[in-house]
Amino acid sequence: MKYTDFRQKIKPWMLPIAMLTGVLFHDSIHYLSFLSPYLIFTMLLITFCRIRPEEFHIGRFVWILLAIQILGSMAVYLAIAPFNTDIAQGAFICVFCPTATAAPVITAMLGGSITLLATYSLISNISVALLAPMLFTIIGAHSDLSFFDAAILISRRVFPLIMTPLAVALLMKAWTPKVHSYIASRQSLSFYLWAAALIIVVGNAVSFVIHEPSGRIPEMLAIAAASLAMCVMQFGIGRLVGKKYGDKISGAQGLGQKNTVLAIWMALTYLNPIASIGPAAYVAWQNTINSLQLYFKGRPNAGAIQK
Repeated sequence: MKYTDFRQKIKPWMLPIAMLTGVLFHDSIHYLSFLSPYLIFTMLLITFCRIRPEEFHIGRFVWILLAIQILGSMAVYLAIAPFNTDIAQGAFICVFCPTATAAPVITAMLGGSITLLATYSLISNISVALLAPMLFTIIGAHSDLSFFDAAILISRRVFPLIMTPLAVALLMKAWTPKVHSYIASRQSLSFYLWAAALIIVVGNAVSFVIHEPSGRIPEMLAIAAASLAMCVMQFGIGRLVGKKYGDKISGAQGLGQKNTVLAIWMALTYLNPIASIGPAAYVAWQNTINSLQLYFKGRPNAGAIQK
């Protein structure tokens, strides 16, 4: 079997394999945790190199998806917070989290618009970088700091992580166009980097759950259930919005496929750590959906399934 054929056959199974690896080796994964910001940076850089200024168009479709992401996250938090703030934070981060850097790659594999998803991924990430300091300060656990100090603290870590790859991509396009073009043509690398990041994320999440008191299991299950609801809801709403604009796949992936690596890092850093169960569970939910979509896409008569 040729390498290219093997790679195509293994792709639908890469995400489940990555999750299983994280579960099996969770005791040792913490040694690799320091790699998470670097993986996030690299995935963003590869995605941003794909965006061409001449193709960059923020239409109504993008604004609707962004409104659902930002306003929906706040609505979810306000609806659940009166009952349980930890569950509310877990659900909030599952909606507020930006689109996954691998989303354009998965979208292209499913037959959607990679340009639209790359554009929305950029807008989604920039919006999170700008709004995260304020929102995390309001709902997070920084009561020992003033609003301004907490916002500055979060800005220093979140904003550079998301915006620096964009700046580097633009500088490379201007100064080293050949290198920029080479990276832009290697979008599939985001998929494999994402799989590597999943191993770390799942491993850390499993370790966190194991070390939590047994008395918190009901709350963790509730957060995981809320995460499932948010995942199904976002894929569904995105598909409905996309249907109106002639691209159901891009709508579903743009809204439903999240950068869970970034979400878990943000939840552990700026929210109640137990809220990280939300995006950790989202890893399983969204990758189950993605794996099923890739599986059905590769089957005969897949076109009928996608319609």
